[in-house]
Amino acid sequence: MLRVDRAEIVDEPLPTLGTVDFRIIELFFFAYREFTGDADEILAEYGFGRAHHRILHFVNRAPGMTIADLLDLLQITKQSLSRVLRQLIDEGFIHQLPGDEDRRQRRLYPTRKGRELTLELSRAQVRRIDAALQMTPPLDVRQVGAFLGRMASDRRAAQDWFARKEINWKDPT
Repeated sequence: MLRVDRAEIVDEPLPTLGTVDFRIIELFFFAYREFTGDADEILAEYGFGRAHHRILHFVNRAPGMTIADLLDLLQITKQSLSRVLRQLIDEGFIHQLPGDEDRRQRRLYPTRKGRELTLELSRAQVRRIDAALQMTPPLDVRQVGAFLGRMASDRRAAQDWFARKEINWKDPT
């Protein structure tokens, strides 16, 4: 064990409001834990984790996307995608087909089994979101969406996704 001089040990907690405001940070930590927790319980029944969930989600939202598209969107390495994707394919949740123009290209499609699991996971998360919004004083959901959109749109892949899927918080005309 590394020996540390007692003078180097800090025993005072960081204040909630100090040089850093920890309120929103901790709200995000706990909200994310609960938001993912409902889906995590379902995923555990399959021996899956959050990486499986993300892949299932995006392949279901954009059937036919390439592995390269998925890597760019998720900002992960080929190695980290490979094991999880292989499991989803082997267990019949996703099917991989060669591209029409370039046969080396791999396009990913959900199977009915993959679609059903994705909807089950999404419904669990929507229940939590809806319950939280119902217990919140009247607010403009567009403000929440705009805030989250600004938090999530630093990367070009996310911006492109939002544009392709028409995810914005403007009033429909």
